Amino acid sequence: MPFLCVYHLGIKIGRRMRERRATQGRSVYVDCYANHLMLCVMGILILSACDAVFTLGILANGGEELNWFMDMLIADSVAKFVGVKLALTSLALILLVIHHDVLLTKKIRVRHLKYMILMAYTTLIGYEIFLLQLANA
Repeated sequence: MPFLCVYHLGIKIGRRMRERRATQGRSVYVDCYANHLMLCVMGILILSACDAVFTLGILANGGEELNWFMDMLIADSVAKFVGVKLALTSLALILLVIHHDVLLTKKIRVRHLKYMILMAYTTLIGYEIFLLQLANA
């Protein structure tokens, strides 16, 4: 199935949720996605929003933004910072969902990358909560 097709654009509803037996072990595209994928994507989006809020809290307590692009957005407008951060995260997640079953290496698929991102964001949120507690103590 090509990258842009009637199924990915939502014009037609497909039924393929997994790779065909004939294409096992290769990069494939599917028509439908599993429900747990939506939970993972929503978790990443929620944690990204929490990251934006906690980053602003850390900055209010004397921290500094190390990412020069985000620092430039924060200096311009907080609303722009949050909007661009969530937009970039959403666009990246859309691409990761479309390429859900594509092989990155012999054993690692893009779906594994999404779970790693979810774990990394969870760790980051825990670290930011720790920093905020240090700042308020």
